[in-house]
Amino acid sequence: MNDSTLALLGGAPAITASGPHFAWPPITEADRRAVDRQLETAVSIPDRSGVVADLEDALASYFGVRHVVTTCTGTAALHSMYAAAGIGPGDEVIIPALTFHATATPLFHLGAHPVLADVDERGRLDLEEAARRVTDRTKAVVAVHLWGLPEDMDALTSFADEHELMLLEDGSHAHGAGWNRQMVGTFGTASAFSLNGPKPLSAGEGGFVATDDTELYYRVLLHGQYNKRCRREIPAAHPLARFAVTGMGLKLRIHPLAAALARAQLTRLEDHLAGRQAVAARMCAVLDGVPGISVPDLPAATRPSWYALPLRYEPAELDGLPIERFLDALHAEGATEADRPGSTCPLHTHPLFRTPGALLPGYADGHGLPADGFPAAEHVHATTLKLPVWHHEGDVRLADAYTTAITKVATNAKDLT
Repeated sequence: MNDSTLALLGGAPAITASGPHFAWPPITEADRRAVDRQLETAVSIPDRSGVVADLEDALASYFGVRHVVTTCTGTAALHSMYAAAGIGPGDEVIIPALTFHATATPLFHLGAHPVLADVDERGRLDLEEAARRVTDRTKAVVAVHLWGLPEDMDALTSFADEHELMLLEDGSHAHGAGWNRQMVGTFGTASAFSLNGPKPLSAGEGGFVATDDTELYYRVLLHGQYNKRCRREIPAAHPLARFAVTGMGLKLRIHPLAAALARAQLTRLEDHLAGRQAVAARMCAVLDGVPGISVPDLPAATRPSWYALPLRYEPAELDGLPIERFLDALHAEGATEADRPGSTCPLHTHPLFRTPGALLPGYADGHGLPADGFPAAEHVHATTLKLPVWHHEGDVRLADAYTTAITKVATNAKDLT
C-alpha cells in the first residue's frame, strides 16, 4: 500500500494527532484570574454594576451602539429582543428556513408566528421567497448570519424598507463579522447574540441584545430584568417606570462569573478573528478546486467571523458518492472534527414547527408550512460539511492536516464506490 490508500480501506491515516483537535474558548491565565477575582467580589449582581456594567459598556463600545443588555443565554436575548420590539399575538416574523431553532422558537412564547422562507444556494434568505411570505400581519424580518458569514445586508435593508418591516438580527455566530465595514448587529433596529461555549465570543453561557433604540432598550430591561436594574435605568417619569419592580416577570440576567469570562475574552476577540481569517483563507485556498468540495463564495463586502467553515459537498463530481460515506472516510483519516450540521437544520423538520399544538396550546399544526417543504434549505443542509476554524499560528499544521485529509479522500473517492 502507498500513502494514497485511504485509511478506511487499510491505509495510514492522514492525521495521527490524538483528539480532540478543537476546543473553544481558549482559556488563559487572564481568564482564570478574572473569574477568580469575580468569585471574591460578587456571585450575584442584581443591577447594572460591577462586571456586568463593565461588559455591557465594552460591548457597546466594540459594536458602536448606545445600549447593550446582557442575558443568561442567546435564546433569552432573542426572546427579549422580540418582546421589546413589540412582537405579540398574531404577529408574523419572517425567518430563514435554515437556521438554529432558537432564532424562531421564542416567538411561540409571545403568541407570534415564525414564518419560514426558503434560502438561496448559499444558504442565505431568498428575498423573492420572503416577499411571497409577507402579509398584512408581517411585522419583522430576521437576518441570520449563519456560520459567521454575514448576510447581504444591503439587500436585506432594502427588502425591509420596501415592505415596511422591522429588521432584526440574529448574530449568534457572528461576533465581529462585518458587511461593508459595518459591524453585523448594527444594521437592524436591534440584534441578539449568543455567548454560548463555542461562539466566537464566549461566556460559557450567556447572550446580549444590542440596540440604538432607547425605548426598545427599556423594554428589553423589563422583559428579563427587574427591580433595582429597571428602577435605576428607566426614568421615573417614563410611562413604563411603574412596571420596574416586576418587569414582565422573567429573570434572564447573566451570571457574574460568565460576565467575567466574556469580558476577559473580549479583549482578545479581534486577535482571535484575525487568526481565524488567516487560517480560513489558507484552508479555502487549498480546498478550492478539490473535486467534490466547494468553499464559500464570499462577496468582497464580507468579513466573516468563521464560527465554522461550511463546505458544500458535490456528489456528482465524485460519481455520486454519498456524503455519509465521504464523512466516514474523513473520520478514518483522523479528521474527527469534520461534521455535518445537526440541530442547525431546516426548521420545518422539527416536530415543534410541524405540530406545535402538541406543546403549545392555541397553535395550529403546520401553520404556514408549504406542502413541498423548503427544497433549497433541505438541499443546502444535506450537502454541507463543516470544519472548525483554528485561530492560533500553532494550529496551522493541524489545519493543513485537515485539508490534506479532505484532499486525500476526494482524490481517491473512486475507491469508496
